[in-house]
Amino acid sequence: MTQIDFYVLPDTTLDARITFACRLAETINHKGYRLHLHANDEAAAGEIDAALWTFRPESFVPHALLGSADEEHAAITIGYSEPPCPGAEVLLNLADEVPDWFSRFERIAEIINQHQQVLTAKRASWKMYKERGYPVKAHHLKGQA
Repeated sequence: MTQIDFYVLPDTTLDARITFACRLAETINHKGYRLHLHANDEAAAGEIDAALWTFRPESFVPHALLGSADEEHAAITIGYSEPPCPGAEVLLNLADEVPDWFSRFERIAEIINQHQQVLTAKRASWKMYKERGYPVKAHHLKGQA
């Protein structure tokens, strides 16, 4: 059964959430897992793409947007509507809603911070997972940004 992890940040900015998402993506990649980052829309996917290039100057996190020429070979993909090609084991859901195809992943990571829009969306996600019987675990983190 898919394991769901919520990472709860004390920060209020959306930038802090994106920065933590980049750090988490880097960690997941270093552990050898294939990851898909799911965003709300094309603009948000582009923001995540740009952040992965710049969040830490000494780091390189190989990734590709869904639909790009590099998608097939990337360990990390970023999208906003369609599911990624089979093979990704972890979903990092940065979208407000849980995608219908979430259960195909071994693990799902959700990031909550103290921004009202994020809190509202992720409370609904937590409730949906619990109602469907998925194991959900919260990780309360100290300031990360």
